[in-house]
Amino acid sequence: MTARPRLRRSSTKGQETTAGWLFTAPVLIVLGLFLALPVVMAAWVSVSDWNGNGSPFGGEVSFVGADNYSDLVAGGGLVTQDFGTSLRNNVWYVLLVVPIQTMLSLGLAVLVGRRAMRGRSFFRTAFYFPSVTSSVAITVVFLFLFGASGAVNGVLAKLSIDGPNWFNDPRGVVHLLLGAVGVNQAPEGLSSSGALGVSWWDWLSGPSVAMSTFIMLAIFTTSGTFMLLFIAALQNIPGEVEEAAMVDGANAWQRFFQVTLPQLRPTLFTVLTLGLIGTWQVFDQIYVGTQGGPGKTTVTPAYLSYTASFEGQRWGQGAAIAFILFAIIVVFTILQRGVLRERDSVPKRRRLPAVDKPAPVESGQS
Repeated sequence: MTARPRLRRSSTKGQETTAGWLFTAPVLIVLGLFLALPVVMAAWVSVSDWNGNGSPFGGEVSFVGADNYSDLVAGGGLVTQDFGTSLRNNVWYVLLVVPIQTMLSLGLAVLVGRRAMRGRSFFRTAFYFPSVTSSVAITVVFLFLFGASGAVNGVLAKLSIDGPNWFNDPRGVVHLLLGAVGVNQAPEGLSSSGALGVSWWDWLSGPSVAMSTFIMLAIFTTSGTFMLLFIAALQNIPGEVEEAAMVDGANAWQRFFQVTLPQLRPTLFTVLTLGLIGTWQVFDQIYVGTQGGPGKTTVTPAYLSYTASFEGQRWGQGAAIAFILFAIIVVFTILQRGVLRERDSVPKRRRLPAVDKPAPVESGQS
């Protein structure tokens, strides 16, 4: 009597499993052809001497192991120096873009999320509009705005400020600030040593004036998208929570930092992760704007991977740069997740040693 229901249940489960695989098969095939297979091919190219001619799996292509990776990080030549320079440029780009765009997008979300604010829909659309505009088009607009005779320098001229030639100025911002206070020469300890072919003095130069323009461009184009994510998260916070904080006497800043912000931790992790991935993969703005100039101060690993592969025909090094960049993104994402991980605020109770209870006194005893 019990064997038939079990048999029917197992056959139904098998049919559902088969139907599930049939429905997901087209997506799995597409992902395999256009995602998994190219990744496997790129991994092979990064450990081979393929020069772009013929098939990377041809018999004339040899396995070189980690030579392409060692040339980048320990070769000591121009290749290592270019790779170190691209990392230096991108590190400053990430350190400035990610925090600023996150704080700005959160501030905009709080601002336009107020019910008492008039024209909320208009401001949401206006702030989000740069995010849906082509990055190439916005880069061209910035080239005109920040040109030597552009609108930005025209405004600065009216304020009696001599504006720089933004996209053609290789000077580091930190070096400019140090020069303003009289520090014009590098200390011996910073100029004589370094990493990846770049001295520590150059690592600490800050973003160049040209890269600073790309930083402003990135903040301008991405803050609107992250603003929408924060708006959605703020709308999911129950109003009773803030009302309870107001009853407890918390002011606006206390309610934001101690009540609202902790509940935005999942969205904050998403925004920081997306910002981290996007800033480490910056390419199109550099390609359209400066193509790595001036003085390689806007070269990024993504752009260097492109030039090494398509211009220098060093496909192995280009693929190796891509995988190093992937490893950097994964490591920073894991570290970021550890920092933003929710922790128990209530400590575990200590176990007190057991105390023997006195035996109960019988009522009949005197």
